[in-house]
Formats: sequence, C-alpha cells, structure tokens
Amino acid sequence: MKKRMLATALSAVFGINGMAVAETADTRKEHVTLDEVEVIAPAISDTQPVKGYNAKKSTTATKTETELIDVPQSISVVTQELLEDQSVQSMRDAVRYVPGVTSSQGEGNRDALNFRGSGVTTGDFYLDGIRDDVQTYRDFYNVDRIEVLKGPNGMIFGRGAAGGAINRVSKEAGWDPVRELTLSSGAYDHKRAAIDIGDSINDVAAFRLNAVVEDSESYRDGVEVKRHGINPTFTIRPTDRTKIVLGAEYFKDEHIGDRGMPSVNGPGNSRLKTRAYDIGDHETFFGNARLSPNETETVAFNAMIEHAFENGLTIRNRTRYADYDKFYQNVFARGPVLNNGTVDLGAYRDETDRENLINQTDLIYNLKTGSVEHKLLLGMELGKQDTDNMRFLKAGGGESVGFVNAADPTFTGSIAFTNINRNRKSEADITAFYAQDQIVFSPKWQAIIGVRHDKFEVEHTSLPVTGSNTTTKLDATDNMLSPRAGLIFKPINNLSFYGSYSQTYVPRAGDQLDSLNFVKSSLDPEKFINHELGAKWDVSPELSVTAAIYKLKREKAEVVLSATESTLADNQETKGFELGVSGKITSKWSMFGGYTYQDGEITEDILAFNSNGTRNASNDIHKGSELAQTPEHTFSLWNRYDINEMWGVALGVISRSEMYAAVPTATQSTVLPGYTRYDAAIFAKFSEKLRLQVNLENLTNKEYVLDAHNNNNITPGSPFTGRATLIYNF
Repeated sequence: MKKRMLATALSAVFGINGMAVAETADTRKEHVTLDEVEVIAPAISDTQPVKGYNAKKSTTATKTETELIDVPQSISVVTQELLEDQSVQSMRDAVRYVPGVTSSQGEGNRDALNFRGSGVTTGDFYLDGIRDDVQTYRDFYNVDRIEVLKGPNGMIFGRGAAGGAINRVSKEAGWDPVRELTLSSGAYDHKRAAIDIGDSINDVAAFRLNAVVEDSESYRDGVEVKRHGINPTFTIRPTDRTKIVLGAEYFKDEHIGDRGMPSVNGPGNSRLKTRAYDIGDHETFFGNARLSPNETETVAFNAMIEHAFENGLTIRNRTRYADYDKFYQNVFARGPVLNNGTVDLGAYRDETDRENLINQTDLIYNLKTGSVEHKLLLGMELGKQDTDNMRFLKAGGGESVGFVNAADPTFTGSIAFTNINRNRKSEADITAFYAQDQIVFSPKWQAIIGVRHDKFEVEHTSLPVTGSNTTTKLDATDNMLSPRAGLIFKPINNLSFYGSYSQTYVPRAGDQLDSLNFVKSSLDPEKFINHELGAKWDVSPELSVTAAIYKLKREKAEVVLSATESTLADNQETKGFELGVSGKITSKWSMFGGYTYQDGEITEDILAFNSNGTRNASNDIHKGSELAQTPEHTFSLWNRYDINEMWGVALGVISRSEMYAAVPTATQSTVLPGYTRYDAAIFAKFSEKLRLQVNLENLTNKEYVLDAHNNNNITPGSPFTGRATLIYNF
C-alpha cells in the first residue's frame, strides 16, 4: 500500500515535469512568440514559531505560504504564547476565546466542536494539514499553534469541514537550541509535566523531543485523567533547497467518561424548554464513574519532504500513518429527571480500532505573466482508512440499566457487557485531485480560484451480533467537486476587503465512517455552501483586526421517512457576523478574542415518522426552530499587560447567550442558559531561565452550563479553580 502510494506520487511529480519539458521543446520547434513569463524563485516553507498573539501567515488555508490578509476567509490562529499564557489543557480550552466556534460535550470521550451552527463535528481535526479524525481527546504538548479555519474547507481538506476545521501545527526540529521543562500543579490534584528539548546534530540535521505526563482529578466526582506521550522529530536540510521532516508519536489517554447531568421535566412531565437538573451541583456524577473508563492509544509516524527546484517549482509530499485503539464504557443518564424524582440510566461499552494512511503531494509554481503574478497549486491526496467497531450492551440486551433517585443518582450494581449490539467494519479509500491559482492583478486586486475532486469509496460490513448471524455488505462511492473562489481588494497594503464562495460535502458514511446503511447508501452526500464578505486590517505589524459576515446553507440533509425510506431537504441555514482581534495594542498590552452573532435556524418543517412509516408528530421539527448549540451572541476577550520586565497580569472574559442543547422538536427542548465568566493570570519572570505563572478561572465562582451532547447529557461549568505553572529553560 505504502509503495503503491509513493509510486503514484512520484509518477505525478515527474509526469508534470516531463510535460513542462515537452511543451518547451515543442514551442521552440514552432518558433511561436509568447508573452514574457518571469519565474519567481521558490522558497522552502517557513515553520518558525509565531511570536506574540498575532500570526501573520498560514500554510494550511491555501496550502501555500500566504499572508492571512491575502486569504479571503475568516481564520483565527491560537499561537503558542497564547496557549501557554492561558494554560490550555484541552481542545475546549483552546477554542474558548475563538469567535465562531463553540465546544460540545462529545459524550465525555472525544473532542467535539460546532462551527457556525453547522452541527457538532468529531472528525474535522487535522495535524499539519492531514486528517486526524479519530474520536479522542487531543493534547497540545507538541503543538506550535492552532489554526481555526471557518466556513467550508472542501477545496483544502476534501470531505467534511462543513462549518470549519481545526489544524494543529506541530513543533518542528530546528537549529536553535530548545531546552524547556514545564511543571504544573493545581486544584483537584492537578499534576502535569512536559519537556521540550531540541538542538542541531550537525549543519544538516536537527532533532527535537517533546514529552508529557499528566495525572489529574476533576471538580466532578470520580472523574480523573491520566495521559502520557512522546514525540521525537528530526529535520534534515541536505541543501538549502531541500527539507525533510520525520516524526513519530506515542500517546495514551486514560480518563473517566463524564456525560454530565440530565435535564428535569416541567409540570406534567413536560419536556418543552426544560433546564439542567441542578446547575449549582457541579460535582454529582449521574451513573457510575468507576464503570465509565475511557482509553485511547495512538501510534503515529509522519514524513515530509519538500524541494524547491531552480525552475520555480516546489514539490512537497506528506505521509502520515496512524493506528488508534480506543475503548470506552459509560453509565449515564439516558433521559430527563421525571416528576417523581427518578432518572433512567443507560450503559454500553464501545471498542474502535482505526488505521489511517494518508499521502499528499503538492506542486507549487510561482510565475509572472506580464504584470500579473500567479501562485499555482496542483495536488493530489491518496488515503485509506480502515475501522473496526463493536458495541456491547448488558446481558439480555437493551441500554437501560434501571431508574435511580436523582438526589442520589449513583448506579451501585454490576454490569456484564456480553450482548454484542453492533459489529461492523468499514474500509474507506480516498483519491483526490485539486488545483488552485492565487492571482495578483495589481497591488490593489487579487483573486483566488480553486477546485478539488474527491472520489470517496466506502465498503461497510455489518457482522453477526447477539441473536443474529447475518452479515451484510454495503458499498457507496461519492464523487464530490468542491470549489472555492475569492476576490480581494486592497486600497492600501495593510487593509483588505474580500468576498468569497466555498462549498464542501459530507458523505453518508458520516464523519466517523460508521453511519452507512441501506437507505443512506443510495443518497447524495450532504452539501454545505458558504457566502462570505469580510475585511482584514493590520493596524500595525503586531496587531490585526478582522470582520466577516456570512451565510452558511446546508443542502441535501436526510429526512427519515421510515426504516426503508428517506428523502433529502435543504433545511438549514446560518447567517452571522464575526469580529476578531489579535496582537499588541501597545508594547505592554496584548489582546485576543472577538464577538460573534449567529442566526441559525431550520428553514422548512421536518416531519417525523416511526420505523413502520407512520407519522410521529411529537418529534416534528418546525420551520424557524433554532439550531443546536448555536448561541445568538458570544463574546470573549483575553488581555495580558506586562507591568515591567518581571511582572505581568492577564484578565479574560467569556460570555454567551442561551442556546438549545438539541434542535427543538414539537414536544422536546432543553435550554442551556447564557453566562459570563472571568479568568485571570499572573506572570513572573525571575530570570531568562525561570518563569512562573498562576492561572485562575471563573473568578466569581459563577454557576453555569458549559456545553452538552443532547438534552440529557449536560456539562456543568467548573467552579473557581486555579493552577500554577513553572517554566524552566536550561
């Protein structure tokens, strides 16, 4: 498999070079006079860490080194300094100050985000531009920065990325010495240590080693996390035109799966506009923490080679192999608290093994025809993703393990997970080709146009389960064409206005490749279309302000009519406005954050049906219903002020309006109230080698709901908490 992919990539590279040579020879023979073409000298990509809070470039957004002010898309970059200053511990933490993104619970076992109301995604995560989509919790011990790309990103990433995507940029080995030890300790027995060591081996090669270990508890009863990881990388520069990066990672995450608290029914057991059971009780675990272990083990290898030819062509090839083994088990509230004070608990065990092998090849060619500059991109992606998944229920079947009193909602029995409820395998093969042209017409006018074609083939096998010896196989092939186009006007060099169009598709197999069934296999993929107008202003070299208005539309959404019949509808739309700021206001004052307004709604009635095809009006979703976990207003702002060379302080505020946990139906809806939370930090620099910081979160001890998975899995926010971090450079 690997040899075939490499051979295909090399043949594409040499094929394109051969075509260029042949065309040059033919031109000489015919003595045709062409306009003068000036080749612009290529350069190897620059992956140096960003200083401060304000990133100026992104490779991921266009697959080329491009200034953010020249990209017609809303992009937020969480830099390494910001990650450190905020003492970021999770993906939730990383995006809490990013406009246009809200975290979701992820059933207590995975990262889950909602971009622009497009729906919760667990698959739109990338590492150095390559898909990293297994359902797990990610760490940032080896991350230089996080790029948050908003709007459909089909031209860059292919399937998914409907409302946005997260790309983590790895720390890379370089020739400047790095020796940093980080120790952290805090509330709820938080203990964490990380080390970052790097240096040159010789003039050609350099190494870097990142490692982490953590053992922490939580403000939630019985919840804990244990994790450790190691990531060695090597950079090789045999010439000034060639760069090779090699890396490997082992990471293990163990924690208790926490699905929060349920909602509580109103009078008459009404389930309309219900609220969380008791926001003030942030400790109580509904179910059994001891019976809810979660473990993910990741082994990954990465390779990148980049070469800049003298003829103006740059070739870059990336390969990533990753093997993920995941196990989780949970006992949780599967319904609301009833008027009699009881709540139904459910339980299951889930096992997933996934192997990803993905190879990308990019060809970048800079040239100038007359007064017009072009940055051309041609590329392809080959991928194979194999997934095995099994789900187990208790002996006898069924998810429910009985009702308990909500005042003491601990399940005290034992469960034997012997009933195989689901046993399936999926094999996905991806073949994609893409092309893009970034055009500079003049100092004031630029454009970008690109298109990507994905052939996405899935073979889905349902294997025998308890009570059934049936094996069924389904095949589905989607051919998806994802365009992007944008026009940029720059009246002055540090100010741009843009308009853009982009779209992407989500195959019926779902973002985790496990949703295919007989009905879905015959449906077209879902389609997301984004129209956006925006402005970007580099107020100074260290301060940027951005604004965007957008309309994101979801088309071809599945509407289930019965167990054997579905239809498609264009039934969802989000309109919004985003304002972002990042960088230094003064030499002492740094800022990051923004404001978002979102109006997300269902645009036509969605009628519900039972499995036998009869109507179920109680589950109808009416036109005008708000989208799940899409607050109308969010505001966040982090400020750091350096008092002098030794002392600094920071103050942050996070605020959002109320939102629904799930899309309201005719008879069920749960409201998550809005909140405002304040954070702070104190920084002390004792010397060039030793620093100390103390981070304080939720200064006013606000009782609030953080996020949810559905109407009955609601996460209470943390009370006032703090941790201290010591950073030693040796």
